[in-house]
Amino acid sequence: MELTHLDNNDRPKMVDVSSKSDTTRIAIASGKISMSQDAFDAIVQNNTKKGPVLQTAIIAAIMGTKKTSDLIPMCHPLLLSGINCDVEEIPSLPGFKLFVTAKLTGQTGVEMEALTGVSIGLLTIYDMVKAIDKSMVISEVQLEKKSGGKSGDFIRGE
Repeated sequence: MELTHLDNNDRPKMVDVSSKSDTTRIAIASGKISMSQDAFDAIVQNNTKKGPVLQTAIIAAIMGTKKTSDLIPMCHPLLLSGINCDVEEIPSLPGFKLFVTAKLTGQTGVEMEALTGVSIGLLTIYDMVKAIDKSMVISEVQLEKKSGGKSGDFIRGE
């Protein structure tokens, strides 16, 4: 398999997508953060010193999604048409699962944007409650689904 981020002299390059057609592209990524019961309860009860954790994490996830090309060297700057974030409480963990959906009509996909958004959102949760629990674990950051583009659709588990 040819590596698309290297030129003929094995130097890094950003892939030229100018010949690709615009298509609607959507990616959904998710990730989990597990924590102590005390940290979970503080977040759910909105009783933390740094403010509303989940709302702040959603804003951070949106910001992270938008800044992906500044963080990942070979990512194209994209004109995103939509970003949506959802947080699922998982009392049995205890913890949370964060979902980010990124969408655009363009020449390249949005998987990295969705994955970056999830990562930044989860790191924000960690930052906001680390005074309560420094042993939190961020895990299972993964692409759940993607559609559009030459490589076609992907759905985890299929």
